[in-house]
Amino acid sequence: MRMGMTTTRITITVITIMVIMIMATITMIITATTTSMIMPMTMATGMIITIITTGIATIPTIATATSMLMTTNEPVTVCDLAEREAAALYRLMTWLSPAFPVGGFSYSSGIEWAVEAGDITDIATLADWLDAMLGDGSGFCDATFLVHAYRAAEAGEDAALNDIAELAAAFVPSRERQLETTSQGRAFIDISRAAWDAEGLDAVVAACRTPLVYPVAVGVVAALHGVPLAPTLHAFLHALVSNWISAASRLIPLGQTDSQRVLVRLEAAVAITANRALNATLDDLGSATFRADLASLRHETQYTRLFRS
Repeated sequence: MRMGMTTTRITITVITIMVIMIMATITMIITATTTSMIMPMTMATGMIITIITTGIATIPTIATATSMLMTTNEPVTVCDLAEREAAALYRLMTWLSPAFPVGGFSYSSGIEWAVEAGDITDIATLADWLDAMLGDGSGFCDATFLVHAYRAAEAGEDAALNDIAELAAAFVPSRERQLETTSQGRAFIDISRAAWDAEGLDAVVAACRTPLVYPVAVGVVAALHGVPLAPTLHAFLHALVSNWISAASRLIPLGQTDSQRVLVRLEAAVAITANRALNATLDDLGSATFRADLASLRHETQYTRLFRS
C-alpha cells in the first residue's frame, strides 16, 4: 500500500513538471512570434511531443527505483557472532540494571555510617572513598571471586566452585554485609532460574554447600549462559560502583550531575580493577580498607538508618 501511494505521488509530480515545461515552451513560442523570430510550428510541436514522451517514459523508471528502495527494508540476516554478542549485551544490561530486582537499592555497604561520621561529605571525599573500596577493598575481592566462579562453572568443576563460594562468604567482614551479599546472590539465582534459566544451573547451585554470594552468583549464571567473562566483569563493577554512588547521592546528598562526575572519575579505576581481577589468583585476595570495614560494622548499631548495610 505504501509503495503504491509513493508511486502515485511521483507520477503526479512528473505530470506537474511536464505541464510546467509545456507552458514554458508555449510562452517561448509566443514570445518569439511577437519579436518577429519565426519558429516553425512543426518544430514547436515536436518539442512538445518530445517533452510529453520523455516525461511519460520516466514514470516507470522512477516507480522501479522506488520499488527497489522499498525492498531494502526487508530483514537482513545477521552473522552468528553478532547475534551472540547482541544476546550477551542484552542479558548483561538486564541482569546488572538497577531495575533487576535483587534489592541493591536498600544497601549502602557502610557508606551511610561514613557519611554520618563525616568521612564522606562531597564529591572529592566520595570519589576517594569509593576508589579505595574498589581497588583495595570489597570491589577487588568481589571481582576476583566472580572471575574464579565463572571459570569453575564454565569448566564444570563443582568442587572448585564450592571452595570458591565458601571462601567468598567467609571474606565478608560484618553481619550486615553478609546479609547484603547473600540476599542479593539468592535473589539473582532465583530470578535467573525463573526468567533466564540455563541448562545445569540447578545442578551447579545444588553442588555448593554454601549459599552463593552475589559476585559468585553473577559469575555462575554468566558462565552457564555463555556470556564472555571480561564484559561480565566490567558490567558487574560498573553496577557495583553505580549502586554505591546512588546510596551516597541520597545521603550527602548529591545531585544527578555530581553523581555522574563521580562515576566519570572512577572509570579508570573500574578498568584497572577488572584487569587485576582477571589475572589474580585466590592467593592474591586481600583487603586494606579498614575504615570501610569499620563503617559496615558500626552501621549495625547506627541509630538512624535509611539502608540495611
